[in-house]
Amino acid sequence: MKKVILLLVLTALAIGGYLFYRSFTTGPKYSLMQAAKATQTHDMAKFERYVDVTSVTGSLVDQVAAQSSALGLIPGGFAFRGALQLIKPQLAKAAHKELQTYIETGSVEAAAAAQPKRAVKVSMLGLASKVVNPDSKFKDVKYVNEQGDQALVGIEFTQPKYDTTLVVELKMRDKGDHWQVTEITNSGELLKHVARLEKQRRLGGK
Repeated sequence: MKKVILLLVLTALAIGGYLFYRSFTTGPKYSLMQAAKATQTHDMAKFERYVDVTSVTGSLVDQVAAQSSALGLIPGGFAFRGALQLIKPQLAKAAHKELQTYIETGSVEAAAAAQPKRAVKVSMLGLASKVVNPDSKFKDVKYVNEQGDQALVGIEFTQPKYDTTLVVELKMRDKGDHWQVTEITNSGELLKHVARLEKQRRLGGK
């Protein structure tokens, strides 16, 4: 009887260990680790396996367009936002090219140079630098909320300039053998929040 119980316990532990290993190597956290590794090895193809760049850049353009006036990035107004939506494919394509150049070269300057010369630009690196600057550090994965084949993942970074931390929320989709980032859900809110923090910092410095 004791042998049977011991065998059942060992079997349960083995199954539990396998399921834990599988969840780690196929879960959202693991995919984000692989995306980060791809930026370090300058592997754009691998990066795009874990990040749907077209979807992310398209969503970013939408959020910038919706809050352009409040963000102070480009002129506001309903007519202008409508015009921005008309050139969304070009803006998303330019943002995609900027990110690709950065990953392949590791150079912010090269990525900026890859941006086409036009009156309206949506720079992914430029917007990202407002939220996560060179002094920022990764702090923690604050949460992972999985619901079916979708997940929301909160990535917390320090923001020393304002003596606080910020959480970037990523929407991810289960692709079967890996997860893929499809959207930064709170980019508009983060940019507005940082703008308020910067205003407070400047007023406090007077």
